[in-house]
Amino acid sequence: MRILIAEDETIIRLDVRTLLEKAGHEVVAEARDGEEAVALAAEYVPDLIVMDVRMPHLDGIEAARQISDRKPVPIVMLTAYAEEDLVTRASEAGAFAYLVKPFREVDLLPALNTARARFEELAALREEAADLTEALASRKAVERAKGILMRKDGIDEAEAFRRIRAASQKTGRTMRVVADALIATFETEAAE
Repeated sequence: MRILIAEDETIIRLDVRTLLEKAGHEVVAEARDGEEAVALAAEYVPDLIVMDVRMPHLDGIEAARQISDRKPVPIVMLTAYAEEDLVTRASEAGAFAYLVKPFREVDLLPALNTARARFEELAALREEAADLTEALASRKAVERAKGILMRKDGIDEAEAFRRIRAASQKTGRTMRVVADALIATFETEAAE
């Protein structure tokens, strides 16, 4: 994976870099504070970010929030503090894993894999939700268009559906596009 490290303590940052490179990952950038982390995440678009919670200028939680708002990416948060409030805030900001310092290599690598897997699961769920939303909107448009045809032409539901499907096949457009066009046409006529 291509990884961005955001850690204000140089020795910890170098240790994390060494562990990641030893495990075969590429460290694409290193940030010393939250503002730099946000800028470098936008510039390098890493596959994953390892970020300290407490950093100067902008803390890691707010940096994670800003990064996730622009382009979601799995984030592993590092901290010397195991406070429940920090864990909750980090999760809400987009963190997918959380490690308390000092940590060992055997802790870091599984956290990276867990964060990546959780991120991919969430991305799949978001995509599925978007697909379902689109399918529902399409169905509503087709149902509305069928109703218009049934009233206008005095036909039954099956015939209205057949006409919309035939127009879709003939034009090479989706049934949603055909339905939306039909709705727009008859709404314009009704308004005149």
